[in-house]
Amino acid sequence: MRGEPSCPKCGGRVRAPGLFADSWQCDVHGAVHPLQPVIPPSVEALSVVVKRARVPVWMPWPLPVGWLFTGVANAGDDRSGGRATAVACSGPGPLGGMGELVLVAEELGVGLGARYAGIDGPDPGPFLDVTGPPQAKVLAAGRPTPLWHVTGTPGDRAVFAGEARGLWLWAIVWPEHSGMLLYDELVLADLRDAGPEVDMMPCGALSPRLLG
Repeated sequence: MRGEPSCPKCGGRVRAPGLFADSWQCDVHGAVHPLQPVIPPSVEALSVVVKRARVPVWMPWPLPVGWLFTGVANAGDDRSGGRATAVACSGPGPLGGMGELVLVAEELGVGLGARYAGIDGPDPGPFLDVTGPPQAKVLAAGRPTPLWHVTGTPGDRAVFAGEARGLWLWAIVWPEHSGMLLYDELVLADLRDAGPEVDMMPCGALSPRLLG
C-alpha cells in the first residue's frame, strides 16, 4: 500500500526538491508540504507520525466506547517535519449506525483539512461565521476549545473548525448527523504528550476517508 507523496490540497503528483526549487512542488498549487503515503493503522504507524510531527496529533482519548483507531496521515518531509496530521477513528454513531471522525491539525495554508472537508480552502477562515457562539466545543489538551460550523461542505458530512495551540483544528464527521458527537465536549489528547497507554490503542481497518 506504499505509494508516492502527493499534494495535500488536491492529491495530485508532486515533484521533490531539486536544482530549480528547494521545496516540493505541485503543478496546480506550487510549493506544498507533501502528503505522505497512507498505510494501514497500527500503533507503530502512529508512533512514526507522532515522532516527526511539529503540530499536534489529536485523538479522542480515551476513545468512545466501541470506537477504533482507523488511520493516520501526515504532510511534511524529513527536513520540515510533519506540518499537518490527520487521525481517523470510527465507531457507533450517536443516532445509530457507524460514525467516522477525522481530526486534522495543521499550520496555516497546508490545506489538508480543507481537502477532507470538501472545500477549496486552504484554510477554514472564509467559511466560518464566528459572529455568534460556537456550534461545538472540545477539550483539547485540557483547554476548552470552541469550534464553528464550516459552511459550503458536501451534505454527507459535518465539519467544524477552530484554533488549538495556535494552529487550525478541523473535525470532520460522517455521516452528517454524527456531528452530534461534538456537542458533548469531546476530550482530545495530543498524542505527542501521551504515555504508554497508547500502546494499547484498538485498531480497525484503514478508513477510506484518508484516501479520498
